[in-house]
Amino acid sequence: MTKFGEIIDKKKPVLINFFADWSEDCEGIHDRLKDVSAALGDRLRIIKIDAEKNPQLVKALKVKNLPTYMLYNLGEMVWRESGKKEANELIVDLEGQTPRN
Repeated sequence: MTKFGEIIDKKKPVLINFFADWSEDCEGIHDRLKDVSAALGDRLRIIKIDAEKNPQLVKALKVKNLPTYMLYNLGEMVWRESGKKEANELIVDLEGQTPRN
C-alpha cells in the first residue's frame, strides 16, 4: 500500500484505472486510455491496475465494479466513477478536474 501512496501523492493528477481482462466492460480499455492520454497530454498520469493481481488494493479502495476510474490530485481522490466509458466521455469528465498548463 505504501507504493500506492507514493503514486498518488504527486503534483501532477493521477488517473487510476482498475480493470480485468475477463470483464466485457473493460474490453478495449487500453486503447481508450491511450486516446485519453493523447488528448490530455502531460496534464495527468495514467496508471492501469489489474484488479485480479491486486485484490488487497481493490478491497481497500472498495472497488465493486470494473472498470473503475479514480482521479487523485495531491494524494486526494477528487473524482471516481465505474462502468464502461468511451474515450471522449472520459476526456470530458477529466478536463474539468485537471489543471491546464
